[in-house]
Amino acid sequence: MNIVACGAEHGRRLAELFSELSERDLTLIKEDLTDPDAVRSRASRSGQQWVALDCPDVVGYAAVRPLSEWSDHVGELRLVVDPARRRAGVGSALARHALVEAVRAGRRKVVVELAADQENALAMFASLGFTGEALLRDHIRDRNGELHDLVMLAHYVDGTWADMGAIGLSDELGLPEV
Repeated sequence: MNIVACGAEHGRRLAELFSELSERDLTLIKEDLTDPDAVRSRASRSGQQWVALDCPDVVGYAAVRPLSEWSDHVGELRLVVDPARRRAGVGSALARHALVEAVRAGRRKVVVELAADQENALAMFASLGFTGEALLRDHIRDRNGELHDLVMLAHYVDGTWADMGAIGLSDELGLPEV
């Protein structure tokens, strides 16, 4: 598996990945990923977004969307993994890559929003240094009208990476200096 910057050449295969997502998955993603033309357009935009390739397939997608104005030091991480490839390290590798690149781009805090019942994803992000930031009750409405809790996790770059550096892990993990 290779992780590369997402570009126009990945648009068709990215649309195929998104078409494999369940209704539940689509509910948990803020953007509408069901329109192949919109997905191809998204893939061709510049910015911090990557795909995991298991040639010729796109098996995962990650992006860090910068927040604006007074929160321009914060990035929101988005992650989508092929349902058939979950729990195989694709999400961890993509999230780690996105986190490192967000720091290189100057983000001091990276957040991710998840449904509270996504236990595997919560554990994976915790292993990358994300901690609980907020619980928003009944914040997500699925396509059946049922409400679900949203958890926001945050990775505070300065504190978390300083701790890794203090025990010698930043060099071992290939993390950039902050």
